[in-house]
Amino acid sequence: MEKSVEYQGIKVHYSVEGSGRALLFLHGYLESSAIWKGFAERFTDRYRVILPDIPGHGASGVLGPVHEMEEMARVAGAVLDAEQISEVVVLGHSMGGYVTMEFVHLFPERTAGYCLFHSTCFADNEEKKKNRDREISLVMCGKKMQIIRTNIPKGFADSNAERLASWVARAKQIAVGNSDEGIIALLQGMKNRRDHSGLMRTHQPLPLIIWGKKDNYIGDEVFLKLRSIAPEASVVILNESGHMGFIEEPEHAFQGITMYLDSLI
Repeated sequence: MEKSVEYQGIKVHYSVEGSGRALLFLHGYLESSAIWKGFAERFTDRYRVILPDIPGHGASGVLGPVHEMEEMARVAGAVLDAEQISEVVVLGHSMGGYVTMEFVHLFPERTAGYCLFHSTCFADNEEKKKNRDREISLVMCGKKMQIIRTNIPKGFADSNAERLASWVARAKQIAVGNSDEGIIALLQGMKNRRDHSGLMRTHQPLPLIIWGKKDNYIGDEVFLKLRSIAPEASVVILNESGHMGFIEEPEHAFQGITMYLDSLI
């Protein structure tokens, strides 16, 4: 069911399907809730699945020039309030994982568990900040398509590019639908985000970490560092995936998440 809630003067679009324990899926940069189509539906026979469009992307509005990750977490909280959900398991893909960490920080009592799905708890280093600034400049110069043509294929493992060509095209289509203003606001927010290594060490229950062995964005060194932060966290390694494991290896990802969810009961 398609729904919306007002947050500080903008419409936040989301959908809800299924019943049971609540799962909140948070999409990544250049995406929208549409990226979860097919994968999230696997959970609706046992769970209440909530799929918001993070402000700046999809059918949700833009709050201002900077969308801080903390503010995006408050938006997620507002969606849960509208649905009268007091406790949730949050699954954040890429940028959605950054929002997830802020959600855990702001609402620890509402977080029944969480998953970093091709994401980390770390802040941007200087190199990444410079890359965000470069992308902001490109968007401001009307060159959004240059970013999309580069970033979207890079999200998939090179070995999956041909097999998943239709999905690469679909992801590009979703990205094109996101406004320049929204893209810039979220780039600014990602660049400003905090490091949440300490939180990841201490919050209970510990998270599920899903990593693709062929990820062009999160390499071995970053994954091992992430794993060392919470060595007792649940881990799923997708051997044939890049940064889009819910598309590249959906069955393996689904099984890993299901096992984690079962462990929380």
